[in-house]
Amino acid sequence: MDDGKRSALLSEASLLSAAIALGTNPVAVKYAVEQVPPLPFVALRFTCAGLVVLAFLLFLGSGVRLKRKHLLPMAGLGLVGVGLNNVMFTFGVELTSASNTALIYATPPLWGMLLGFALGLEQPRLRGVLGILLAMLGVGVIVYGGLGGGGLQGDVLVAGAALCWGSYTALSIFLLRDYSPLAVAGYTMLFAGLAVLPLGALDLVQADWGAVSVGAWAAAAYSALAVAAFGFSAWQWGISRIGANRMLVYQYVITLTGVLSGVLLLGEGLGKEQLIGAAIIFCGVYLGRRQ
Repeated sequence: MDDGKRSALLSEASLLSAAIALGTNPVAVKYAVEQVPPLPFVALRFTCAGLVVLAFLLFLGSGVRLKRKHLLPMAGLGLVGVGLNNVMFTFGVELTSASNTALIYATPPLWGMLLGFALGLEQPRLRGVLGILLAMLGVGVIVYGGLGGGGLQGDVLVAGAALCWGSYTALSIFLLRDYSPLAVAGYTMLFAGLAVLPLGALDLVQADWGAVSVGAWAAAAYSALAVAAFGFSAWQWGISRIGANRMLVYQYVITLTGVLSGVLLLGEGLGKEQLIGAAIIFCGVYLGRRQ
């Protein structure tokens, strides 16, 4: 096997692994926050993940020094795209099903594209606008299905988190001109974790950490290391390497893995609203991001 094929195979394996890790995250988060308070969970998760990624870059001898002029943009990107995103995601997944979370979280590519339209990064196209409208309709169908099942608040929070994640993808383009995808991922996760830490300080002190089970700690560690440190970084690297459009297949892997994980590991069911909403969202994402 020549070097080109070996590199392509390694890239595919890395991205597929990242997609599976990101897809199983709703189940891991839902399990962990049953025993770990949500705000300390987010703070510790991303502080640890950011430090791990930056330490890895230092070990490789890669440059990780942050220029002063990029301090505020990097911090802002971390606060909104990672911090606010995952605060809403964590509270949301606690209030709704992991399956609903995975389905709604298929929409960030389109929210990123919408922001790209607003910033002049992309030219509006008819199929792109139709794709966004379809995705909004699909999310609406899923949220409507939660009206009678008690998951409405969670669905809305997850939708807000998906919007933040889409903005992260679009806005990170400016910083990726000066920093590697791993450096951007490491810094934004670290800033997010440190920003949320004061908000969760009271829960951090008052929580009965001795009562947290080994399984909950394992789920938290998986979410911090396998999902955030590895999956999040590999996703950013993949977008910069093969482009947002070719990443769509992996976005579908994330969604399908999330739904299957919720069904198989948590015993969640799939109602007709979820199935209809999923079909509409998938069509919208495909239509909006198709080259």
